[in-house]
Amino acid sequence: MKWNDKVILVTGGTGSFGRKFIEIMLNEYRPKKIIVFSRDELKQYEMRATGFDHPSLRYFIGDVRDRERLLRAMHGVDTVVHAAALKQVPACEYNPMEAIKTNILGTSNVIEAALDAGVSKVMSISTDKAVNPVNLYGATKLAAEKLVVQSNAYAAGTGTRYSCVRYGNVVGSRGSVVLVFLKQRESGKVSITDERMTRFWLSLTQGVHFVIGCIDQMEGGEVFVPKIPSMKVIDLARAVAPGVEIEFIGIRPGEKLHEVLISDDEARNTVERENMFIVKPPETLWKRDLEYAGKSLPEGFRYASDENTEWLDIEGIKKLVAPFEAAYAAGELEE
Repeated sequence: MKWNDKVILVTGGTGSFGRKFIEIMLNEYRPKKIIVFSRDELKQYEMRATGFDHPSLRYFIGDVRDRERLLRAMHGVDTVVHAAALKQVPACEYNPMEAIKTNILGTSNVIEAALDAGVSKVMSISTDKAVNPVNLYGATKLAAEKLVVQSNAYAAGTGTRYSCVRYGNVVGSRGSVVLVFLKQRESGKVSITDERMTRFWLSLTQGVHFVIGCIDQMEGGEVFVPKIPSMKVIDLARAVAPGVEIEFIGIRPGEKLHEVLISDDEARNTVERENMFIVKPPETLWKRDLEYAGKSLPEGFRYASDENTEWLDIEGIKKLVAPFEAAYAAGELEE
């Protein structure tokens, strides 16, 4: 896809993913215009003050809960990247209706505004916590995924298409456990819920490039899942805080020992490629004759963080978190 004549809107544009997406877009793809859509004027001010003041950038104050504002912002937009969400698990548990309003109803507003505005492509950012969810955050992201995929059915007579990218934990993103460990090591003790815990991990840059590549090839209805490494959370603690005492505090409500990116039920409708999996859309919902290149997965396959074939050891983790240690030391790492 030629990006230099495209207008892109990013919901949650001042968040960790949004900032990195916009940075890479400006430096490598140079689109005609990027609209930063978010509800926090302070974060927009700070973003502009820290170098995001390119002539092609536009800053829109707005909330995904406000469909009319979204519709106004999407006027003339070609591609929407929907990254706005409430994502902190404890906050979502304590404020369930707020999570539902933003993550589910907000996604519905994005879908409808994009359809009414004639947007060509909408890519929604999802999470491994949407697979077999055990907390409200995961449940809202599962519902959001279903909304995005199924919306291709009633958009079939138009040029608008919707897809999702689903991936695991992002190293150093806002709220990341990396920051928690960096702070805790100053006290001489870091806390982990369970020594068996594993997670999928990738960097922000990896996540952004994967999303851009998926926007290029999306047809509508797919859930794109990258092949990424797993790591043991105890190894992450040892990499960030070597020699520091580790305290095991017990698994918290709504937390899993291991995460799953593709369930065994989904695997039956998934194809594997060199660097990704594609969960195919339910094609009976809209008339299409799409064939997805790739190999079928074996019966009983699931893509889980504890059954992964690719792992990061402590040295690999150290390389991954090194930039965030430096940023933390300089006081630049956001909570």
